[in-house]
Amino acid sequence: MKLYAISDLHLDHPINAQALEALPAYSEDWLILAGDTCSTIENLRFALNQLTQRFAQVIWVPGNHDLWTGIGDIEVRGEKKYQQLVSVCHEFGVLTPEDPYPLWIGEGGTHYLIPLFILYDYSFRPDYIALESAVDWAKQSGIVCTDEYYLDPSPYSSRIDWCQARCDYSEHRLEQIPSNIPRILINHYPLREDLVNLSRIPRFSIWCGTRRTENWHLRFEASIVVSGHLHIRSSHYRNAVRFEEVSLGYPRNWDQDQGIEGYLRQILPDPQKKPPPPLLR
Repeated sequence: MKLYAISDLHLDHPINAQALEALPAYSEDWLILAGDTCSTIENLRFALNQLTQRFAQVIWVPGNHDLWTGIGDIEVRGEKKYQQLVSVCHEFGVLTPEDPYPLWIGEGGTHYLIPLFILYDYSFRPDYIALESAVDWAKQSGIVCTDEYYLDPSPYSSRIDWCQARCDYSEHRLEQIPSNIPRILINHYPLREDLVNLSRIPRFSIWCGTRRTENWHLRFEASIVVSGHLHIRSSHYRNAVRFEEVSLGYPRNWDQDQGIEGYLRQILPDPQKKPPPPLLR
């Protein structure tokens, strides 16, 4: 019984959707789906139908593409769209950031699995750039995130306010978890600014998280943190905590010959840890 993770399936691209249909079954294993699955309800139902037939349990968190509105016939906005996505997940028995945190008791040891919905607040920027200048600063390098047009924060006045509300909500829930069991934190956006290494588009960082979560891996006693969004698969350690970026990405970001199965990231048991030697009798 293993725990896998992947994000950024971007099933609005037909190549990615076809690859998902070819994914083999992992009938005893669990899957973390770490955001940017698709932008439409129809494609989310397609994804969850496919994945819940292949995995024993699926855990979902939203990404920015999941929350988009104003494209095609998508009219439900902001918090209402998020709640609609949660409802679709519940139709398939998929766990979300609104559910009781599940306890993993499979290989790799007991862990609480903590799906989060934390947005960004433009704080991943140099200190000399004022908040009100952050988007213009990014635009000066030819960069602007499509969220500025399609990610409506209603009923919040801004994505910053929505981000802060989600941080407050998540902090309160995290503080209620027993401290004697390690946790795996799961969010679409990276929780630390120093993990956002976008050498070609560095100013895109302002749409990649919030400094408010910088120490959550320590504050909330995480053993592993799972995220996506960057389309740069990687493993890093901070304070002996393993940070996994588990993106698939757009068709140009991955090798279709490997299939999606080639991009599933094993979270537990840690594939880098050697099993203990057998007992000598």
